[in-house]
Amino acid sequence: MSLTSKQTGAAPTAAVATPGSLAPGAEARRTKRWIHDWRPEDPDFWESTGKPIARRNLIWSIFAEHLGFSVWLIWSVSSAFLLQMGFDFSAQQLFFLVAIPNLVGSLLRVPYTFAVPKFGGRNWTMVSAALLLVPTLGFAYAVTNPATPYWLFCVIAATAGLGGGNFASSMANINFFYPAAKKGAALGLNAAGGNLGVALIQFLLPVIVGGAGIFGMVQASEGGIHLERAAFVYAGLAVVATVAAYFLMDNLAGVESHPREQLAVIKHRPVQVMSFLYIGTFGSFIGFSAAMPLLIKLNFWRQPVPEVAGIGINFAYYAFLGALVGSMARPLGGWLADRFGGTRITMLAFAGMIAGTLGVLFTLGRLTQLPPAPTPEALAAIKADPAAFDFPTEVVTAVDANSDLFWLFLAMFMVIFAFSGIGNGSTYKMIPAIFRRDAVADTAEGTPERELALLEGGKRSSAAVGIIGAIGAIGGFLIPIAFNSPWVSDPLAATKSAMTIFTVFYVICLAVTWLVFSRRSGSRYTGL
Repeated sequence: MSLTSKQTGAAPTAAVATPGSLAPGAEARRTKRWIHDWRPEDPDFWESTGKPIARRNLIWSIFAEHLGFSVWLIWSVSSAFLLQMGFDFSAQQLFFLVAIPNLVGSLLRVPYTFAVPKFGGRNWTMVSAALLLVPTLGFAYAVTNPATPYWLFCVIAATAGLGGGNFASSMANINFFYPAAKKGAALGLNAAGGNLGVALIQFLLPVIVGGAGIFGMVQASEGGIHLERAAFVYAGLAVVATVAAYFLMDNLAGVESHPREQLAVIKHRPVQVMSFLYIGTFGSFIGFSAAMPLLIKLNFWRQPVPEVAGIGINFAYYAFLGALVGSMARPLGGWLADRFGGTRITMLAFAGMIAGTLGVLFTLGRLTQLPPAPTPEALAAIKADPAAFDFPTEVVTAVDANSDLFWLFLAMFMVIFAFSGIGNGSTYKMIPAIFRRDAVADTAEGTPERELALLEGGKRSSAAVGIIGAIGAIGGFLIPIAFNSPWVSDPLAATKSAMTIFTVFYVICLAVTWLVFSRRSGSRYTGL
């Protein structure tokens, strides 16, 4: 972001400091939740004033971002229930439905980043939280109306992308509050809190809607599945986040938005490289999170209608685990990057993801393709007399065979999620380090030019966070689409094809990380 000193109506004669600058003798002055002096790199200011303010803003930023991620991924698990509710959608349509919010969310991340300096971090948190009412209330309408056409489902699912945009604005905002030495941990916590929203929606939605969950300890509701209940819960929480931001968060004065200048950071080669790598880390996290419920349902579970007891592995019990593991690993990645360097940890992350995808491919090679789900007419007949229904022998045999392999399948995916989370944390640590390395390399220590260069690096870093986050999130759209490639004959073959592509991609990411940031080439970015 562009940080400039400017006078305000509240203090027309005072020297107003910009975030990160030094204002002689200044306190942390506020005017209606605007802070006009912010010096996180000043140790005395940070310990006496900055730390508690930054921590408070971080806490409520995490809460709002958490809800954004939950709403963003609300279709990931709810889509697996739609067939049981009587909607006639193919596997291709369902995978596309869970992919749409990821595409929209990725595109919104750039304007959401620019909104922070334009309107203020607190103010934009209020707006972005309130906007979550659009996808939640739209979701409630769609799932309660059996006549809702597929195209309208797609439109409403697209509005869930509003929650995906929250990540960029939240990260850009928190980036201003913390000193360089603590950005890795702070951004890691902020991102992890948001990422946990994916796990929580996948954990709680089956319980809230009456579809069972918590490893089978909560049974399905006798009254059937009511997906709209989850929408109303998260609509209420969005109101809470809006009110909390109004009373408990702050804006930083002196932050201005110049989108053309900020978009120019994409011309910087390391930013291009980090965008590519973030597709591999965050794109994998959000894409696999979106696809996981459907992957389990299609390969390990059969339940034609809620009135019939299902067989196999219930996706509602385990779908949340991947997002949980990835979210918890993200701050670990930031901490490890602070300690050992972002380059080393990012390379480790891609190596781990390669091992995980190879493990999944090994498992897929031993699975049996399950017979297709009953037609809508057959489902209506089963629903009319569920007591008379028996699963065909070939279905039972195939489900039982696949169930024996589920634990290996799940374990290998947990490896992927864990290392994608570590990679998310380490790559975000590398972003501000790139611009700090530029500032240090181009100026002399202890000079005004160094101070100005570091300030400029901070604003370019925040712009890069939004752009890299937007590009990386596109992976969340591509992964569900790849799992249902229309040119592959059956869903299992499509999954194998997709995992093969992902393995090759992670090998490329590992090689690129080594070539750009680790190889002894004399580059200023070596060993970030």
